[in-house]
Amino acid sequence: MPSSIIRSSVAAEFRRGLVESMPVLLACIPFGFVLGTVAQARGLTLVQVPLLTGLNFAGGSEFAALGLWTSPPNVLLIVAITFLVNSRLILMSAVMAPMIAHLPRGRAMAALFFMCDESWAMALADAAKRRESGEMRLSVPFFMGSGVGIYLIWISTTTLGAMAGPLLGDPRVLGLDMAFPAVFLSLLKGMWKGWRAAIPWGLSLVCAVLVYVFVPGAWYVPAGALTGVAAAFVLAEDRQ
Repeated sequence: MPSSIIRSSVAAEFRRGLVESMPVLLACIPFGFVLGTVAQARGLTLVQVPLLTGLNFAGGSEFAALGLWTSPPNVLLIVAITFLVNSRLILMSAVMAPMIAHLPRGRAMAALFFMCDESWAMALADAAKRRESGEMRLSVPFFMGSGVGIYLIWISTTTLGAMAGPLLGDPRVLGLDMAFPAVFLSLLKGMWKGWRAAIPWGLSLVCAVLVYVFVPGAWYVPAGALTGVAAAFVLAEDRQ
């Protein structure tokens, strides 16, 4: 196949990924703006905010990191929580790995850098449709179109939020600090699988509250997270 045709096909797939991700891009705007505003209020500079959102491209862990941000920051705790929150990306990458095994290692790593929950879900849904039509491979340009689009809008809106922070004043006055618990409550609602599956959540909550009361600092976060993981593992073993 001529290289010009290949380039045209790749560009078309990239545009398709970008266009189909538009609803997600629009949904990212308010969250990115709020994240940038609160980050500025926590003491991050206009340079540090896009570095935070650009190098750690995973919205949930960014919200978690800022929720634990102090002056000076507890770096070890923030790194630990970021790893725990982002650990889901290990499983997501494992699912996608066979679909991009044909790529050179450098290109595969670059593609995985732009992977987030939304671009991952869109790429897998598109791959399922392609399998129905007889095409077995994931469309990497489609995946990159959605991932790059979300990446750019996320950095842009968080930076705009940081720029607007001084004009808005204390985000708590406007209730913007409630964005953090609101994000995670909405995630929990989407993950609801019934009362039995919620047992690890309950145990995690109890442990986090006890550590919060009796242990200084923000160690209640990893304590609750690890308790929930352990409880989920034990329940999974019981079912087998």
